[in-house]
Amino acid sequence: MEVIKIIGIAFAALIIIILLKQYRPEFTIYVSLLTGIIILFLVMDKLTGIINLLQSLANKTSINSTFLTLLIKITGIAFLSEFAVSICKDSGEAAIANKIEIGTKIIIISMSIPIISSLLEIILKLLP
Repeated sequence: MEVIKIIGIAFAALIIIILLKQYRPEFTIYVSLLTGIIILFLVMDKLTGIINLLQSLANKTSINSTFLTLLIKITGIAFLSEFAVSICKDSGEAAIANKIEIGTKIIIISMSIPIISSLLEIILKLLP
């Protein structure tokens, strides 16, 4: 039951953060960051299993492996940026969090252009 582990770690970190805010509020961000990293490591084996499954499905079908790699990278960027945005917002830096969101959205759009252009080519071939 990984969910119980994750929730337990999160609640323990929450209690530590509440206690630290009274005496050393500057350390709360470190506890939050460490908690996020620990949770990320807990789910890493699940993530590799998902990636392996997607790769095996792509090998069985005629899906271009470049597109699958791009989709995995885009998903990774989205997760990492959400983590960074959450850390910035927890630190009270909403302006930096907004810049991270804008920057990663632009990167995701630029990375998805090969997929979009390939889809448009397929659509143009199907049209009379």
